[in-house]
Amino acid sequence: METVRQWWQQLNGNQDWIMQVFFVVFVTLLANYLAKKFYDRLEKQFEKTRNLWDDALLWAVRKPSRAFILVLGARVVAEIMEPMMEPSVVTVVRPVFLVLIISVVLWFLIRMITRGEELLKTPGYTQEPMDETTVTALAKLLRLSVFITGGLVIAQSMGISISGVLAFGGIGGIAVGFAAKDLLANFFGGLMVYLDRPFSVGDWVRSPDRNIEGTIEHIGWRLTVIRTFDKRPLYVPNATFTSIALENPSRMTHRRIYETMGVRYDDVAQLPAIVALVKSMLAEHPEIDHNQTLIVNFNQYGASSLDFFIYCMTNTTNWVKYHEVKQDVLFKVAEIVRQHGAEFAFPTQTLHIIEGVAQDSHSTSEEPA
Repeated sequence: METVRQWWQQLNGNQDWIMQVFFVVFVTLLANYLAKKFYDRLEKQFEKTRNLWDDALLWAVRKPSRAFILVLGARVVAEIMEPMMEPSVVTVVRPVFLVLIISVVLWFLIRMITRGEELLKTPGYTQEPMDETTVTALAKLLRLSVFITGGLVIAQSMGISISGVLAFGGIGGIAVGFAAKDLLANFFGGLMVYLDRPFSVGDWVRSPDRNIEGTIEHIGWRLTVIRTFDKRPLYVPNATFTSIALENPSRMTHRRIYETMGVRYDDVAQLPAIVALVKSMLAEHPEIDHNQTLIVNFNQYGASSLDFFIYCMTNTTNWVKYHEVKQDVLFKVAEIVRQHGAEFAFPTQTLHIIEGVAQDSHSTSEEPA
């Protein structure tokens, strides 16, 4: 800036400062306008490509760079007007412009991180889809790092000793730790969720320890939002996930069909053929995974039925498709039972009456008076 000032003084000599300010403002606005046109044309060129980072870089740099031009122009104007300012004002203006320049750089970095996060979550930008939870966690960590670093740099530029701030933070951290232990527990719980990845956004989870079941909607640093199946939001502190067992049905590889059926005792002769044919039907069913355990066996003598059970795994994990497959299997089992002239049993009782025994429930005996 000192070189610019000397050049300006040599060029203009003793010209009036108003003309100098007018010229600087004009050049600044012209440069801002030309930058806008340049970015518009560059955007049209980048739209023709499928590259990930050129779009993100252009979006991130567009507004901060134009703001930087305005800040630089204002800084030159301040340099021109500095001889007419009070010394106390000059000592304030210089750090303010430094803070503005640092803020513009931080703005660019935050926009770059945010845009990169959005694009990495968009299908089609990467050859292999990235986990949304991982992308969100990395973006949050990067933004937090930028904010902390930027805050320390701004504090240093304002004349605040960073070593003093760090020392105060070390002493005060103990008090803050005791006062905000629940908040810190939730923060580290969220960190463990990001590292261990027991679930991701969109997963269906449930806990046998707590009354928690639904779809993961958002994972924050303090709490996780779960949308229950009745469409109510459930806000769970992240510290909860460090002390409970959690089931993630969304990551199951198969769904199980496990049903017990009973035929009448009168159909005991047909039962071996029924069991064999049901097993053959399942072995040929296109929606049953034949590489998994498949069992069809006579299981037990029930109170009023001969019970056999079906145990197999479906190829699909989709909840709706699974019930369609299960329905088809049950209908086919019913048809096999019908073809063999058998029937499904239901609770019955057999009453045996002994012949030759007469009972008169209306007769009574009385003792003679």
